[in-house]
Amino acid sequence: MNVDFIDALEQLEREKGIDKDTLLEAIEAALISGYKRNFNSAPNVRVEIHRDTGEVRVFARKTVVEEPTDTRLEISLDAALDINPNYQVGDVVEIEVTPRDFGRIAAQTAKQVVTQRIREAERSIIYHKYVDRTDDIITGVVQRHDGRVVYVDLGETEAVLPPSEQMPTDTYRQGDRIKAYIVRVERTTKGPQIVLSRSHPGLLKRLFELEVPEIFDGVVEIKAVAREAGYRSKIAVHSRNPEVDPIGACVGTRGMRVQAVVNELRGEKVDIVKWDDDPATFVANALSPARVVDVQIYEDDKVARTIVPDNQLSLAIGKEGQNARLAAKLTGWKIDIKSESQAAELGMFGMLTDDVEDEGMTLSPDWLNEP
Repeated sequence: MNVDFIDALEQLEREKGIDKDTLLEAIEAALISGYKRNFNSAPNVRVEIHRDTGEVRVFARKTVVEEPTDTRLEISLDAALDINPNYQVGDVVEIEVTPRDFGRIAAQTAKQVVTQRIREAERSIIYHKYVDRTDDIITGVVQRHDGRVVYVDLGETEAVLPPSEQMPTDTYRQGDRIKAYIVRVERTTKGPQIVLSRSHPGLLKRLFELEVPEIFDGVVEIKAVAREAGYRSKIAVHSRNPEVDPIGACVGTRGMRVQAVVNELRGEKVDIVKWDDDPATFVANALSPARVVDVQIYEDDKVARTIVPDNQLSLAIGKEGQNARLAAKLTGWKIDIKSESQAAELGMFGMLTDDVEDEGMTLSPDWLNEP
C-alpha cells in the first residue's frame, strides 16, 4: 500500500463519512489475522500502517526473560540488550518481521475490509434514514413476490410487505406503485429490514394528512381511527377553528379529497364523523350513517346504550355487525344497540345491559385506536 491508498481513504471519509483512522485500525486487525494464517505465526504480533505513507510493517512482540523456553514468544535478556541497553526482564521487545511479499496480502485484506466497511456504513445510513420515518407513509414499486410476501423497491433499498400487513382486497403486480405505512425498521445481519403495512390504521391517517391541508396544518385533527382494512373505516375529526367544518374539509369539493384516499385504498369505504368530548354525542356520531334517537352512558361499565328508529336498526348494526363494531373501536365504548320498539317492550331504558343482552347487540372493541 502507498500514499495513493491513504488518499483514497481520505476521499472515502469525505464522501461516505467513514473515519480514516477507524478504517486503518480495522485493516491492521485484519492483517494480524492474515499474517498468522499465512505465516503460522505466534499470536503476539502487531501490524502498523503508517498514517501518511501507507507503509505496512509487522512486529513480533517478545517478552524479555533470562532463559527463553519458546523463542516465538520470548527473547533472552542478552539479545534484548543488544537491541536496546535499557531493556530489563519482563519488558516487551518488538522486532520487525515484515515478510517480503506481505504487500500483496495487505492489499487484498485492505480491499476486503474497506468494501465491508463501506457496506456497513451504507446500511447504517439507510437504517437511520428509515428508522426516523417509522409511522410515516412511503411510496414504492412492487418488485417481486416470495410466496405471499411482497417486496417493495424504495429506490435505495428494499422493503417487505408481509401477508399479515396486506389488505385482503389488494392485488400486487410487479411494477405497481403503492403507498404503504412504515411499521418498523429492524437491524439484521443482511442490513436494515423495513416492514411495511397496507392494513395499519396509521396508513389511513397519513393519507388524509397528505390530501387535506387543514389536517397537515393542524387546524383539523384526527382524533381516532378504526379500520377493517379493504372494507370499511371510520375516522373521527375535530376542528380547532370553529369556522372550519372538519368533515367538509376532509370530504373536499365534490368529495375529491376523500375519493383520493378511497382510490388509494382500492375502494375501501371511509366514514368521516365528528369527534365530541361528550361520550354520548360521540357514540351517536360514530354510528353514522344511522340516526340515533338516544344514548345512555354507563361510565363504570364503559357501556353506551343507544336507541335507534326501527328502520335504522340494521343500518346501525351494519352488515355482519361491521358498522357497530367499527363505532366501538372508534369510541372505545361497548355499544348496546336497541330499536325503539325493543326499548318500548322493555318498558325502561335504565335496565342493566347484562339483563337484556339477548335482546339487542353488545359489541366490545378488540383494541382501541390511538390516533
